[in-house]
Amino acid sequence: MFSKKTIRDIDVKGKKVLVRVDFNVPTKDGVVGDDTRIRAALPTIKYLVDNGAAVILCSHLGRPKGGPDPKYTMKPVAEYLAKLMGKPVAFASDCIGPEAEKAAAIIKPGEVLLLENTRFHPEEEANDMGMAKQMASLADLYVNDAFGTAHRAHASTEGVTHFLPGVAGFLMEKEIQYLGQAIADPKRPFVTIMGGAKISDKIGVIKNLLKKADTILIGGGMANTFFKAQGYPVADSLVEDEALETAKELLKEGGTKLRLPVDVVLADKFDAEANTKTMPVGPIPDGWRIMDVGPETVKAYGKVIEAAGTVVWNGPMGVFEMPKFAEGTYGIAKMVAASKAVSIIGGGDSVAAIQQSGLSDKITHISTGGGASLEMLEGLELPGVAALQDK
Repeated sequence: MFSKKTIRDIDVKGKKVLVRVDFNVPTKDGVVGDDTRIRAALPTIKYLVDNGAAVILCSHLGRPKGGPDPKYTMKPVAEYLAKLMGKPVAFASDCIGPEAEKAAAIIKPGEVLLLENTRFHPEEEANDMGMAKQMASLADLYVNDAFGTAHRAHASTEGVTHFLPGVAGFLMEKEIQYLGQAIADPKRPFVTIMGGAKISDKIGVIKNLLKKADTILIGGGMANTFFKAQGYPVADSLVEDEALETAKELLKEGGTKLRLPVDVVLADKFDAEANTKTMPVGPIPDGWRIMDVGPETVKAYGKVIEAAGTVVWNGPMGVFEMPKFAEGTYGIAKMVAASKAVSIIGGGDSVAAIQQSGLSDKITHISTGGGASLEMLEGLELPGVAALQDK
């Protein structure tokens, strides 16, 4: 299924290996929050270290505005990684230039170095070949293990492959095998659950899935736009008016494949302490807004999930950050966790919901990349993957 070379296919002994990881993790006051992405990269880093490579890691963190910003330094990540690995991790205060070159020159086989945030240089996101060449000059080989940024053609994800032979790490391989398999040859029935606020983000995905999936279950804010397209007044609910025509087309195209909620939870304001009521889908009373799917929807969707062979879920069912409107998302999470299907969850919010509900270990594969997993579901080629060597 995976057609690219991986670190298993190359000899890394005594080589300097530049590894693009996805260490874009939340940090606050120099402390790492959720470490899922760091842990996900460990198998690749450990394999390289154990096989005698000198490992040079690079990543972006956050969205610094075109220059160094202490708020987005990778230094705390280097310290955190050292704790996880039980060995020192060197840190370079830049990812190109004299500082990076000096640090890369002295690193020995079996040692690990983390470079400073690649996005401290605007050339990173411009996929500037000058920057890519400078980064490539630090190493003999390149490994991309950053699935979360594989949909971007940046200097550290695509550019460097013009100057160094590039292969995939274990996380990249795993992500693409699971998501690729789900789309190319799913165990049926193939059920996808699409949530989140906007249809516009997922038009391409829904169109591609209508060709592939047996059922698409819709929830979250995007359901409101479908309701309005069906002619229901939705009062103060979040709606994308500019996507109404698209929603009508998708409903027509989707026929019975596309399932919408049958009941909803309303609030009288967008507030965790708002008054709430649950009602069947229909005209929403003035002054109220849809905040979640209701219990009947969870039950109906649950029956579809229970019978599924493959389930792919992207996006929450409601405003799950507020406990009163989290029941729909958690209800679906429980159904997915209990099902015997191959289950794949992508997208930050659905992943967060699964982790908060303590059901992560019951899911077949939790994706580390929101945008990248959506582009794969849309059937697009990811530039960071396309750039790697074929088997």
